[in-house]
Amino acid sequence: MRLDSSGLQVLTDEECLRLLASTPIGRIVFTDRALPAVQPVAFCLDGDGIVIRTGVGSKLAAATRRAVVAFEVDDYDPVLRTGWSVSVVGHANAITDPAETARLAALPLDPWVPGRLDHYIRVSLEQISGRRITAGHSI
Repeated sequence: MRLDSSGLQVLTDEECLRLLASTPIGRIVFTDRALPAVQPVAFCLDGDGIVIRTGVGSKLAAATRRAVVAFEVDDYDPVLRTGWSVSVVGHANAITDPAETARLAALPLDPWVPGRLDHYIRVSLEQISGRRITAGHSI
């Protein structure tokens, strides 16, 4: 087991992918009018990318066209004081191919906001990293 300079367990890429697939809500970090913005989103891990479903005219759809973004998921148990965090950095691209859009519509991707959400964004997994805090580690 590899530890970082803070004593947190460094997760392997495989463990990061398993944890990414284990939760339906994450946070995407993007640029909105030259400022950093963070938005919680429903997502699904699909092959070599993270798929997000949003509205065509949404701020997220506009801000993520061919942009470099970050994505993060985590879990924390306040009683046991254990948890983990996984971060991804990659390019966000709109999915425009009708066949691919139809395939993505069949994924278990349930948005948590109402409205017509028929625009799909794929975030490539160019950089992935994760850390785990274990019981007994002071935070």
